[in-house]
Amino acid sequence: MALVAPIEDGKVVETESQTSLGKTQQKDGSKLDKDAFLQLLVAQMKYQDPLEPTSNTEYISQFATFSELEQMQNMSGSMELSRASSLVGQTVYMKTTGSSGDTSYVEGKVDYVYYENGKAYLSINEELYSLDDLDTVVDKGYYDAYNAAMSLALSINKLPSLKNLTLGEKEKVEKIYDTYNNMSEYEQTFVSSDYKKLIEQYYNKMQELIEAAEKNSNTDDTGNTDSSNGDKGNTGDGE
Repeated sequence: MALVAPIEDGKVVETESQTSLGKTQQKDGSKLDKDAFLQLLVAQMKYQDPLEPTSNTEYISQFATFSELEQMQNMSGSMELSRASSLVGQTVYMKTTGSSGDTSYVEGKVDYVYYENGKAYLSINEELYSLDDLDTVVDKGYYDAYNAAMSLALSINKLPSLKNLTLGEKEKVEKIYDTYNNMSEYEQTFVSSDYKKLIEQYYNKMQELIEAAEKNSNTDDTGNTDSSNGDKGNTGDGE
């Protein structure tokens, strides 16, 4: 797993991915694996008391215990790989804690799973993270609905206040109104009641501005027409 660390002010900055992988390596280094057990067993046989040697029964018992432990570790590794593989394509949040104790979250879609030395790593935004740091798995429907509601809220926040609303925002207001009404019932539940009320208020205010503008336009047209007719009448009297 080749990693490139960013440099700031001449110092290496540890990324969230490196923090996640670093913790996993520390855990792996403290785990008793098959090789370590065999080394302990050989050392026990080599340095046993020749006057009170360990019986074959004890060795067999220890080996049987180790075999059970190894099977459990293999099963655990298989389950971890299966669990990690099921996350491919899912949107997840990874929770990492840096050396300073600060907690940060990384959000993204799992592109693939990397498996090494019995450990599973998730590739998110082209970075690897330990499965141990998995915090939240987000349903795609939930994720899309939440983002749609957030995007709608941001669009509303960019509008001027109701009293300063002008016809120049007509297209924006109508787009927000149509976007909300084209949402599914599930997606609309993510929009707060305050924003729902604002959408209605902005739309109604815009309709008032449009009607007022049309009314003024019709008044101007009527006035011009009357003035024109009056001119024609005056010309006729003059003749």
